[in-house]
Amino acid sequence: MSKPNAKLSILIPCYNEFRHLDDVISKLRQTSFPCETEIVIVDDGSTDGTREKLATYAKDPDITAVFHQGNQGKGAALRTAIGHASGTVCIVQDADLEYNPAEIARVVQPILDGKADVVYGSRFRPSMERLQQPERVSYFIHFLANTGLTFLSNLLTNLNLSDMETCYKAFRADLLKAMRVQENRFGFEPEITARVGAWRPRLRIYEVGISYQARSYEEGKKIGLKDGFRALWCIAKYNTWGRHNGGAAQPKA
Repeated sequence: MSKPNAKLSILIPCYNEFRHLDDVISKLRQTSFPCETEIVIVDDGSTDGTREKLATYAKDPDITAVFHQGNQGKGAALRTAIGHASGTVCIVQDADLEYNPAEIARVVQPILDGKADVVYGSRFRPSMERLQQPERVSYFIHFLANTGLTFLSNLLTNLNLSDMETCYKAFRADLLKAMRVQENRFGFEPEITARVGAWRPRLRIYEVGISYQARSYEEGKKIGLKDGFRALWCIAKYNTWGRHNGGAAQPKA
């Protein structure tokens, strides 16, 4: 049972995803959600035709399309999307379809039920949906990086997350808007997790197992080695001296 007047905002940062944009919008529209839903897509200065394709959706009543003049990064695009979200619950959806939109409803349900304030969709926590379908084998170095970064993040946040770097992060909208994210690129993930950790005594944090179909660099994967080093910096910064820099006072429970 969802809360009355609940509304879900699906936030999509988008950069050079011409091949996938139609598919992600189509899959979202084919998915049954437990409440009213809007899609907020931010084109982050694409140069492959994504920008022009997104413009054709701009008049659709369920889509808010926003355009950056130049490429600023995933975190910057999400910051813009958060500012345009009108829902009571927000979740991030990447445009490349490594994550299955059909699983969004399960991820946000604990918030809609009033049980959680934040929910992470974990690629490493078992679920019936994950066990029942094949998953593409991905880069071992990415698995090591994700595991190591999650471990270091957990050490400083005192959370027991299994997948800090996951895309599927769902929040009460008021909470997410209060966090005032600063990172422009993939540092969004450790920064937002550090802010969740800093507010943990007032927050109910859940994880839900999800599936994951990784893509290769030849298929357009963008995260790289320098982003891994930036994540290490962000884990250190936002869990220590930068913890309160840019953040708001702790929200009401």
